[in-house]
Amino acid sequence: MWIKVTLPSGNVREFSHGTTIEQVAGSISSGLKKQAVAGLVNGVPTDLSRPVEEDCVLEIITLDSKEGLEIYRHSTAHLMAQAVKRIYGEESVKLGIGPVIDDGFYYDMDIEKPLSTEDLTAIEQEMGKIVQENFPIQRRVVSREEAAAIFEEKNDPLKLELIRDLPEEAVLTIYEQGEFLDLCRGPHLPSTGRIKAFKLLNVAGAYWRGDSDNKMLQRIYGTAFPKKAQLDEHLDMLEEAKKRDHRKLGKELGLFMFSEEAPGMPFYLPGGMAVRNELESFSRELQAKEDYEEVRTPLMMNQRLWEQSGHWDHYRDNMYFTDVDETKFALKPMNCPGHMLIFKNSLRSYRELPIRLSEFGQVHRHELSGALNGMMRVRTFCQDDAHLFVRPDQIEEEISRVISLIDQFYQVFGFEYSMELSTRPEDSMGSEELWDQAENALKSVLERRGAEYRLSEGDGAFYGPKIDFHIRDALKRSWQCATIQLDFQMPEKFGLSYIGEDNLKHRPVVIHRAVYGSIDRFIGILTEHYSGQFPLWLAPVQAKVLPVSDNYLDYAMQVRKELLDAGIRIEVDGRSEKLGYKIREAQMEKVPYMLIVGENERIQGTVSIRKRGEGDLGGRSVQEIAEHMLAEMKSRT
Repeated sequence: MWIKVTLPSGNVREFSHGTTIEQVAGSISSGLKKQAVAGLVNGVPTDLSRPVEEDCVLEIITLDSKEGLEIYRHSTAHLMAQAVKRIYGEESVKLGIGPVIDDGFYYDMDIEKPLSTEDLTAIEQEMGKIVQENFPIQRRVVSREEAAAIFEEKNDPLKLELIRDLPEEAVLTIYEQGEFLDLCRGPHLPSTGRIKAFKLLNVAGAYWRGDSDNKMLQRIYGTAFPKKAQLDEHLDMLEEAKKRDHRKLGKELGLFMFSEEAPGMPFYLPGGMAVRNELESFSRELQAKEDYEEVRTPLMMNQRLWEQSGHWDHYRDNMYFTDVDETKFALKPMNCPGHMLIFKNSLRSYRELPIRLSEFGQVHRHELSGALNGMMRVRTFCQDDAHLFVRPDQIEEEISRVISLIDQFYQVFGFEYSMELSTRPEDSMGSEELWDQAENALKSVLERRGAEYRLSEGDGAFYGPKIDFHIRDALKRSWQCATIQLDFQMPEKFGLSYIGEDNLKHRPVVIHRAVYGSIDRFIGILTEHYSGQFPLWLAPVQAKVLPVSDNYLDYAMQVRKELLDAGIRIEVDGRSEKLGYKIREAQMEKVPYMLIVGENERIQGTVSIRKRGEGDLGGRSVQEIAEHMLAEMKSRT
């Protein structure tokens, strides 16, 4: 019996029944067979050892692909679990889940011995032995009863819970390598010997299945790469990321702080407030040129508003509620309902549209304490929201203008970005027809602009599809920041209308838009992107005056006043310390300009300039340095 296999090129080849995916790869080329780690059979990831049993479309997954790397890392997670069981004993280790994550993997385990980072070296060494033993990694389909019996015998309640919660129609599979087996969907590498380079990174606590009511397990994080050079490069990047950690730099540079009195809620210090004010001013400047009108809405509004908007049905678990005069109120998690009320407050004409309302709106969202992460994951943040109320014939032009605006923003910070179009989710509200119309409008804009984008099925907001912008920072890490969301639903929910050219009422369409996303998170990203060395226009302290001795403190204060009056954020280091010490301190504080003053400078009415990254620039008058710095600030370079 012959089976037809259609390859990605469109070529159709015939193979005898029972030919494995690995053999198909080998028939194409020996190089492909060497690089192959799995196959996609009609879009379903499948082990190389699986036979092709019917006509199908087949794509070979190689190690140099995203999917191949995920399979490689998933197999390394199993390798780690096997090593842990060998070291600490089968009875002492109960396995939870071990998924692949960005740049690596983790495994949650219930282990009697509390692990520390010192224990990871021994685990890595045992992993190396298992690699040398080169066990075949074999898949076995089991019934629900057989799977339960296996893990009952192992006295493994975590796996039994997972089996119990799987859907009735689920195909249960177990993967075995040597003495080790695990409940897993797969696919996996053909053998443990295919794993070449890995590193265990750290140990943390994690509630079983992310539920704080469950037992706290130990989570071991690791990463793996096909080549040692790739691993070394990644580890170097992690070391650099530690140096750039915004929580560390935020404390050192006096940007922000956190307190147990308000978990997950940042306190802005003067330095951080300077950065934030500059970001807001920059945004206002660009938005003013695009005819945005700034508004502000209340932090807290009646619960019925959130029921009307749809947030109650889709978002209430992430909201904070309180009672006021025996009425339920909620802290706003988003700004959109308030903007709907502002639009509805006046009779609108088609001639007024588009109406572009912007707000730096403080929102509150409940996050689990274990998920909080400095400025990157907080419970309250400022969203640079805007809502554009447009006629249907204006949709594409307005979205195109927003894309251009976002591009302007990101060019200033030197961010490259990619775009992702997310479509209707399972919990969406509204008719399929309106969703199709909205999705087609976003696709049309992207295609007319010739923009490259990836499609993310089912990841849209509950009220509409969206285009998300993923920026890449100096360490090539990806962050989702800007978003454009097209919404036909909320205007219906709030009964919004405008008077058309025919004197009849018409329904507007709403474009939700954010550029920074969360300003707080964006500041965290920028801090790491610049490694705390903010460009002059953003720097918390733009210049520091360093008197050579106390004798020149009065002149230093005079220089400070002149530059302060010119609009420069400047400080004087008036401590009775040696000049070399003051220079090193200013360098540690990453101040862009150091202005040194002594006898010659006082007599000549000048300052001696040292610029961050360039060194000594010689002497200039105070007016000259003011003009130079102001020009640099204006250029935002």
